[in-house]
Amino acid sequence: MRLEEHLKLLVITEPKLKPNVVKSVEEALEGGATSIQLRMKDASTRQMIDVGLEIRRLTRDYGALYFVDDRLDVALATNADGVQLGPEDMPINIAKEIAPNMLIGASVYSLREAIEAEKQGAHFLGAGSIYPSPIKPNVPVIGLEGLKLIVKSVKIPVVAIGGITESNVLEVMETGVVGVAVISAIMGAPSVREATAKLRSLVDKAYITRPSK
Repeated sequence: MRLEEHLKLLVITEPKLKPNVVKSVEEALEGGATSIQLRMKDASTRQMIDVGLEIRRLTRDYGALYFVDDRLDVALATNADGVQLGPEDMPINIAKEIAPNMLIGASVYSLREAIEAEKQGAHFLGAGSIYPSPIKPNVPVIGLEGLKLIVKSVKIPVVAIGGITESNVLEVMETGVVGVAVISAIMGAPSVREATAKLRSLVDKAYITRPSK
């Protein structure tokens, strides 16, 4: 499976919404998540590694990719497929030197950051916030037009993030992104499995109706 296909639906963990992270990940994978990103902002390194090893096992079982948010050390310790780095995290070029075989996703919040991340060697971008996000209220909103500009300006795959739900995912996919990354719409839902399955079906629908290049 190509990287773009693995990035169709990237589900990000959020212990404040679903404290049993491993269970929520398994349900997301059952629902059709193509990648999982471990995000545990308030956890210790040991806790992240313990959970990350379980996620590694599950993602292998389901043929999904496993990324770690911010923490290259945890990504290496749990044999993750990749790490997601923001502008304030470890520089991409240094991360690539330390872990040359690891996928590097860059979180970007502007066209300038997107172009710079591509130059630094990021394998894909997580661009946002597309809409106001309850999880990250202080992140700037770039909107659909800002997202389109990023997609047109870089050659690497772009994943949209920030406030994406069932009601707006199709218009997000119309910008040309390869997929979406979601926290609240899935981890905040009564059923992680059902919420994931609904979003996955909509993303697949967008691919079916997308004009061929």
